[in-house]
Amino acid sequence: MREIANVEELQALVGQEVAQSDWITVNQEQVNQFAEATGDHQWIHVDVERSKRELPYGGTVAHGFLTLALLPQLLGQSVSLGDARMLLNYGLNRVRFPAPLPVGAQVRALIVLQSMEAIPGGAQVVWEITIESDRGEKPVCVAEFIVRRY
Repeated sequence: MREIANVEELQALVGQEVAQSDWITVNQEQVNQFAEATGDHQWIHVDVERSKRELPYGGTVAHGFLTLALLPQLLGQSVSLGDARMLLNYGLNRVRFPAPLPVGAQVRALIVLQSMEAIPGGAQVVWEITIESDRGEKPVCVAEFIVRRY
């Protein structure tokens, strides 16, 4: 875990890779729960047998938005903003899913501090997060994740 004590220390890291997360596994139960929560039951996500037969990945693939939903977990386990009293997910500038994420694969995040600007009561931080899989050359998600730090 990268400990960043204060805003000044954070500002000094703009443009740099700040951290890498630990590897986590994305399993079928998570995918099924995400399908239930979102109503997205497309067979490539939930039909294991059909996916084994018809997809080139050997099974189902995670929803892109499930991959995206891992951002807070991956960032939170990797970076600690010491004197922050509150962090808010503010949105995303850009999101791409260059490669599918096969269920059962492990993923980790490479975290770059893209920018930081002062806002009333805090700072707006833009993290460029690249989620890579242990099963492919291309990342499974690249996103600019905006967090407001108070």
